[in-house]
Amino acid sequence: MTQTVHDVVTVWERRPPRRLELWLPIAIVALDQLTKALVRSTLPLHGSVTIVPGLLDFTRVQNSGAAFGILNAVEFPFKTVVMALVAAAALVGVGIYAASLAHHQLAARTGLALVIGGAAGNLLDRIVTGSVIDFVDVYWRTYHFWAFNVADSAITIGVAIMILDMLAVGTHVSKTV
Repeated sequence: MTQTVHDVVTVWERRPPRRLELWLPIAIVALDQLTKALVRSTLPLHGSVTIVPGLLDFTRVQNSGAAFGILNAVEFPFKTVVMALVAAAALVGVGIYAASLAHHQLAARTGLALVIGGAAGNLLDRIVTGSVIDFVDVYWRTYHFWAFNVADSAITIGVAIMILDMLAVGTHVSKTV
């Protein structure tokens, strides 16, 4: 059975609107860029403000590397361009996958929308400034977690939602094994 272009267009037109996939990433990028602009305007590089003593500071750092500061101290020709291209390729791949999800796959769609928003926020920094501003510094005594930002938080929460969805958390207890 062959489908005509008209049949494909008709099926496409019947798809429910994908507002979540549009507005959630836009909101994440806006919040991410707003917080980074505030940090840029109020904290010098490596400057710090205590938010919760012994637990949380806002400390401005530049990350020219990848996630968790990987490759931050490594310099190579065209590093900024390579990092931006890798991030853009990953963002396109995630976007294509997200577009293939069914409307009823709300958890996966939400998780991917968060990942896309976070990735886009950090990619925007890489393109404009060549690095990403991280500023949330969580620590306990001498143990520090990697500094992160709103975009990183959105990516982490999005991935956690997707993992929980894949593990089928919340499925009905009468499900047989």
